[in-house]
Amino acid sequence: MNETTNTETKAKTSLWQELKIIFSSSRAFWLINMVNFADGIAYFGILTLLTLFLGGSVGMSDELSGVSVSTFTGLVTLFMFGGGFVSDKYGVRKALTIALGLLFSGRVLLSLAALPAGFGLAWIGYVMSWVAILLMALGSGILQPALYAGAKEYTNPKVSAIAFSFIYAFMNLGIVFGNFVSPFIRTDERFIGSLHGLGWGIMGVFLTCTAITGVVLLLHITLFSKKVEKECRVAVVNEEENQNKTWKQRLAEMPFRDVRFMWFIFILLPVQTLFAHQFLTMPDYIFRVFSPEVAAKFEWINGINPFIIVIFVPLIAMLTRNVSVFKMLMIGTSVSAATTFLLIGQETSVTTLILYVIIFSLGEAAWSSRFYEYVGDLAPVGQVGAYMGLAGLPWFLAKFTTGLYSGSMLAHFIPKEGAQAPGTMWLIYAFIACITPIGLLLTRKWIESGLQKKS
Repeated sequence: MNETTNTETKAKTSLWQELKIIFSSSRAFWLINMVNFADGIAYFGILTLLTLFLGGSVGMSDELSGVSVSTFTGLVTLFMFGGGFVSDKYGVRKALTIALGLLFSGRVLLSLAALPAGFGLAWIGYVMSWVAILLMALGSGILQPALYAGAKEYTNPKVSAIAFSFIYAFMNLGIVFGNFVSPFIRTDERFIGSLHGLGWGIMGVFLTCTAITGVVLLLHITLFSKKVEKECRVAVVNEEENQNKTWKQRLAEMPFRDVRFMWFIFILLPVQTLFAHQFLTMPDYIFRVFSPEVAAKFEWINGINPFIIVIFVPLIAMLTRNVSVFKMLMIGTSVSAATTFLLIGQETSVTTLILYVIIFSLGEAAWSSRFYEYVGDLAPVGQVGAYMGLAGLPWFLAKFTTGLYSGSMLAHFIPKEGAQAPGTMWLIYAFIACITPIGLLLTRKWIESGLQKKS
């Protein structure tokens, strides 16, 4: 389905009709969002503190922590490519079961990785962390394409824009919840009135995330049966044909040879480095530059982003459902990149930091789910997972390459001790991010002429 035709089809349905359709969606759609919400809590609850955990509790250096976290996030997206084939071959239900099992195992191992350091055996903790990273990355790499494939299979195609925005929003709703609770579990600071936190530390947060994963795995196995999967499927999938296809045949069906499409998704890489810095750089930036009182509420500051996403991704998707994906990418990436210049001052205030997070998040909300909607529309039924994996390749490169230098940049511009120059660091990152909107603008006609021909 080309983008023009798809837009015309959706335009025939009013916003109120689309909302009625989405809220009366199948049981399977809401079950995958249950998994989506719970994993949003667990995945980002761990990722937000992972750099601090590896550098503090496990004992890794800034450089090694950065590379380890970058390897994790990079592997997640790399495995999304193969993971997409898993959901296409075995179905969404089985793919989610496999993914949750891997995630639970990896999170148990990671939560315990700090223990060997107390006995002078830090290297064992390193190994446990890296094995956990591999298991968690594989699980997430299977989970993410399966969720988006489920959004297409279990909802009416008339509401694809809103369905994909719900997937993105529910994940971020989980992040909001996790970020609100995390400081209460981690610290013993006073929060509301005389209520103090539990003081369980980062390991306590990780163990809580692990327990959530275990619970949702049991609920998924219990509630998402074969019968539910079959009865709720809206898009028709030829399961026998899908299962008999070889990996070579599946790869041949991917749009690798379309230069315009590949440029379209890869030009997003520079601005996506900013998203990687939210967990690779921002935690240490706040802990080293701001006061302990601000650092104690770090997760709350970090939670502003998903809170805005939860509200504005569905809202913007509804209001702009007839606006082209390209225009929304231009607007969103320009806002996110330009906002980073707010941080170039050497003495950034908390107010400026919060303003940065808010505007950056609005930019993300403008284009994030619309891009995945476009990829979902482009993909034939039964191949959505693989196409989502392909769309994630630039994100893989952004996360992996960013981690290769983020630790060194932190050590140079924001060392634990000595003179700091955080503004210079953010100026460099802002210039890198601006490559995306500039590249989109310069190649606009060429990209749009190719997107209109997509089928």
